[in-house]
Amino acid sequence: MSWLKSTVPVPRLNIAVGVILEQSTDKVLVARRPEHVHLGGLWEFPGGKIQSEESVPAALERELQEELHITVKQARPLIKVNHDYPEKSVQLDVWLVSSWSGTPVGREGQKIRWVDKGALAELEFPVADRPIITAVNLPSLYAITPDLLDYDQKFLCSFEKLLASGLKLVQFRNKGLDKQTKSEIIKQMFELCSNHHCRLLVNGIPDQGLFDNVHGVHLSSSELLNLKSRPLSTDYLIAASCHNSQELEHAARIGVDFAVLSPVNKTATHPEVTPLGWDGFADLVEQARIPVYALGGMRKSDIDKAQSSGGQGVAMIRGLWKCD
Repeated sequence: MSWLKSTVPVPRLNIAVGVILEQSTDKVLVARRPEHVHLGGLWEFPGGKIQSEESVPAALERELQEELHITVKQARPLIKVNHDYPEKSVQLDVWLVSSWSGTPVGREGQKIRWVDKGALAELEFPVADRPIITAVNLPSLYAITPDLLDYDQKFLCSFEKLLASGLKLVQFRNKGLDKQTKSEIIKQMFELCSNHHCRLLVNGIPDQGLFDNVHGVHLSSSELLNLKSRPLSTDYLIAASCHNSQELEHAARIGVDFAVLSPVNKTATHPEVTPLGWDGFADLVEQARIPVYALGGMRKSDIDKAQSSGGQGVAMIRGLWKCD
């Protein structure tokens, strides 16, 4: 009768996690788990179990005081991750800690170190922490190009202004241009992106020759659902457009790095579609296992709202591409 054990649900542990980011250096504090505990020897982001009747911010403040002897001064939600290990199930409620008082020390004898956020993937973390590493390295704004007949000097002027203002992630999206013209504009954009440390994704799976000029791909929801596994190596970013929980779950299952969820608000391009609203967005993001951007009627001023709803930030097309 041992098979009966597999039918008994494993209680899910709710854990508050702090990604402590030193913004002046872009370094993140990590700690090594003791060898004798579950997943011992791996690196992790500090935190601990949320006690009964305790809020997440309160749990985070208590845990970081107990573990590191620091007091949280400013933090915001970053991502929630649900993961099932063979031994236990966890929900990681992850917050980005951007300001604190005190100097971190391993009060429980644990080894701690500051790591460049771009080098976190080189360390060995528990599987549940991988979406956290992705979220730490994604910006709050994901720009999407307009679908134009001609990407002329005016467009490139607008793009250069965005890059100069700090843009770090952009998707080239066009359904009408021929392959040669697409290739030429993508190459120009890639060169500009390389000068500003911005990552360029292309909508759909490009021809093999284009992969030298892109940092990743963005899948439509139909392309996403037709895949049974991740289509590219982890050397590339993979994003996907999602509209419901099923698509978000499929994206996480096949290893997509992040998703765009839409429409959050009414849009001029799809006025007939009922928007999710911020409550609907938050409900879907709550169950997502990857970072999620809000799309649909977004403005830069909506970034805080998206993040307080559990999202990574906003994805935008309209209102970005202007050049005087």
